[in-house]
This record gives sequence, structure tokens and C-alpha cells, in this order.
Amino acid sequence: MQLVVMAAVLAMTWADQPCSFTCRPTPTTIAVKSCVRTESINTTMCEGQCYQEDPMDPGERPQQYTCSGDWAYEVKHFEGCLEGVLYPVARSCKCSLCQSSNTDCERVLWDVC
Repeated sequence: MQLVVMAAVLAMTWADQPCSFTCRPTPTTIAVKSCVRTESINTTMCEGQCYQEDPMDPGERPQQYTCSGDWAYEVKHFEGCLEGVLYPVARSCKCSLCQSSNTDCERVLWDVC
């Protein structure tokens, strides 16, 4: 009975929390160096959380998923500067298996929601 009451209390507590498992392109501004000054560029990046499951066996390493996607690079030219600046743009985003060759795939051990 106590377990049922505790589960109900936790469900009510978490009901109004803004946590959700979404992975989407999000607008952002990055600073780039153009000639001798710093300029701002508006672009998109992948942002969000992916659903994870922890295995019951403590010795088993869970598969980690990350919010990543398809990237392209665009060139921006600033007035008075002959060279363009190359910057990344996220075209689409999705949760996919973490690639340890280019990402830290270790677990986050605290509740982020």
C-alpha cells in the first residue's frame, strides 16, 4: 500500500514538470571571428533529451542515445572581409545510438528532469 501511495505522490509531483523526450533543431547564435572582429551568426543546433533505459544488471552497460542529426555547412560573408566564414547548420535532428568515436557516451548519474 505504501508503494502505491508513493507512486501516486511521485506521479502528481512530476505531472507539471516540463521534462519531455524531444530532439529538435533549435535556433541559436554563435560568435565567429571575421577578419579582425567578432560577428554573430544565427544558425540551428540539435537540442533535446532522448529516452534511456537502465538495465537491471549493474554490470551491464546501457546503450546511450544522443540528440544528433544531419549537418550542413554554410558560408557567411561580412562586409569588409574577403574571406567567408564557414559555420554548421543542423538540418534535422533525431535520437540515435551514441557514437563514442566523436562523443562522450558516459551515463549522466543524476536526474536531469
